[in-house]
Amino acid sequence: MRLRFATPDDAEAISSIYAPVVTGTAISFELEPPTADEMHRRLIATLRRLPWLVSLDDAGLVNGYAYAGAHRERQAYQWSVDTTVYVRAASRGRGVGRGLYEALLAELTELGYARGFAGIALPNAASIALHETIGFKHIGVYEKVGFKLGAWRDVGWWQKTLRSYASEPVAPRAFDAPANF
Repeated sequence: MRLRFATPDDAEAISSIYAPVVTGTAISFELEPPTADEMHRRLIATLRRLPWLVSLDDAGLVNGYAYAGAHRERQAYQWSVDTTVYVRAASRGRGVGRGLYEALLAELTELGYARGFAGIALPNAASIALHETIGFKHIGVYEKVGFKLGAWRDVGWWQKTLRSYASEPVAPRAFDAPANF
């Protein structure tokens, strides 16, 4: 497995990984899969401030991705991020998600973020196991917060401390997208 920072050119591959999750599961609360053009826009918007990584299989094809987004928009939340990881179905259970997540969390720590959060649509034993294996702790549940595939869905929340808390923290640095971006 090889990891690298994503570029907007990865939009089509990322869309192809995400689309079956949107259409066939309640894991994502999107109801329609984003087009490659929409994913391209999302990549550009994210990479202006935060990292987005992709994993490549032995053939050099994208088989997973992980990224961070603002936890909330208010300024006092600036040290916290939401984290996301998706892996192509054929590559699950092979350490791809863990490798992506560990690299993402290391990058976020280096940038100065203090805490990462993950919202997991329930039930999802595989995602819970991944998050808890890498140190996320369960902190609560939003009950019946979304309606998808004919049912109300709960979302569990997990958090991971990335660095110690300072009494006068310095604002996190913006991600510096690679020059080939």
